[in-house]
Amino acid sequence: MLTVRGTNGTNGNFDWPTNLIDALILAALTFFAALGGLGATGLVSEREIIAATIAAATQFLLTLAIKRGLREKPR
Repeated sequence: MLTVRGTNGTNGNFDWPTNLIDALILAALTFFAALGGLGATGLVSEREIIAATIAAATQFLLTLAIKRGLREKPR
C-alpha cells in the first residue's frame, strides 16, 4: 500500500524495497500522465518522451527523498 511516510522494517531500519516500489509506482504514474497529456494534444515525439522520462525520474527521486526524511524514528 502506498504511504506518505517512509516505512521501517521489523528491525527499525528504513525499508528500502517497499519504499522503492512506492516511488516506482508514482514515477510510472507521472510518466504516463505526462505522455497522456501530450498525446491528447497530438504532440508526442521523441522530445516529449524524454521530457516525460525526466519528469518521472524527478518524481521517483522526490518520493524517496520525502519518504526518507518523513519516516518515523525507531523507538
